[in-house]
Amino acid sequence: MAAARTNTQIGEALATLTNIVARDNDPRRDGEKRLKRFMSHKPTLLTRGYNPEGAIKWIEELEIIFEATGCTEENETILGVYVLREEANVWWKNVK
Repeated sequence: MAAARTNTQIGEALATLTNIVARDNDPRRDGEKRLKRFMSHKPTLLTRGYNPEGAIKWIEELEIIFEATGCTEENETILGVYVLREEANVWWKNVK
C-alpha cells in the first residue's frame, strides 16, 4: 500500500508543478524555445559568398522548416540570419 501523503507534501508537489508550467510558458523564453525547435530540424549553415544556386536551395530548405513550424515573417528573418556564417554573415551585416 502506498504511503499516505501529507497536505504539506501535496502542497509542495503542486507548487513544484506550477513552477515548471510557468517556466515552460514564460514569454521571455519564447525566442529560446523557437530557436531550439528550429535548430532541431538541422538547417544547413550558409557560409559562402556569391552562390545564387546554393542560396536558392538554402532558402527553399528554410521555407520548408518555417512552414512546418508556423514561423512568422519576423521570426523567419531572425532564424535565417542565425544560420549565416563566414562570408554569408559578412554579406548580411553589409546589407543590414
